[in-house]
Amino acid sequence: MIRRFVPVYLITGFLESGKTTLGLTILGNERFTNGGKTLILCCEDGEAEWDDAALKKNNGVLVMLEDPEEFTTHRFQELEDQYKPSCVILEYNSMWGIDRLDTVRLPRLWDWAQMVTTADGTTFDNYMTNMRKLLTDPMKIADMICVNRCAPDFNKGSWRRQLRAMNSNATIFFENLDGTVDDGITDEDLPYDMKAPVIAVSEDQFGIFYVDSMDHPERYDGKKVRLVGQAWKRPGFPKGFYYFARNAMTCCSNDIAPCGWVCKGDRTPDNKTYFTLTALCKQVQGPDGQTALMLNELAAEKAKTPREELVSFVNL
Repeated sequence: MIRRFVPVYLITGFLESGKTTLGLTILGNERFTNGGKTLILCCEDGEAEWDDAALKKNNGVLVMLEDPEEFTTHRFQELEDQYKPSCVILEYNSMWGIDRLDTVRLPRLWDWAQMVTTADGTTFDNYMTNMRKLLTDPMKIADMICVNRCAPDFNKGSWRRQLRAMNSNATIFFENLDGTVDDGITDEDLPYDMKAPVIAVSEDQFGIFYVDSMDHPERYDGKKVRLVGQAWKRPGFPKGFYYFARNAMTCCSNDIAPCGWVCKGDRTPDNKTYFTLTALCKQVQGPDGQTALMLNELAAEKAKTPREELVSFVNL
């Protein structure tokens, strides 16, 4: 059987910041492990344990790398030859330094899939003050940053701005003490003025507005917005409604689709002409019980084609 690409999920962060707990979540999800054997490379013992029951249930094998000298290309190739995994989870010791990751060449089939950095909300401020470099070096190159154990009174907005300043592309989320998760975004974190009589969303902010309105439709309920897009036709839409949207690359160059909102207005759908829409936002409930944002057209005027026609989803 020809083996496929082996994703390597790198989890890094300070001791007892939730790395193993996150790793166990990945181990238990076949979407990540491809349903085969998962090799866990653990560089330190933390508060949570890679228990035998979880390993057996999810076809995982644990290998401890207790010395930085074991973190080598040769050692990785030995483990590849021995276990032939379908997925690798690397729980990395940040104290070894992020630069060490650049010194190791992965086996031929292995490739970095995602880098996640975890942080403990109860020690975040202290570490940022006293051990800033060790805490932030992994965050600067992470695809995702997770701050867990967040109490209700924690200043997530301030933390988010610090994290965004050092990494403009990572997905950032906060896990609360009750197990719920949120993005920590406040009105002050958004790039447009939420207090303006009409929220002006620039061409390059379209994607940010789209994502935030999907996650937080209640934030925009009753507010007016102005932005540039197109009127798209949608099957089943009654007369007086159209889909206000712009094209976006959802995952790759072969997967381009419009993203936008249902809009109430008498405009004839024409997805080749751009126009500036001024609309009143309304939070509505769909047939599936989920809430979404709908736009009510107040005014429209012809606009120039955006400099970048494909929408960008740069994270807040």
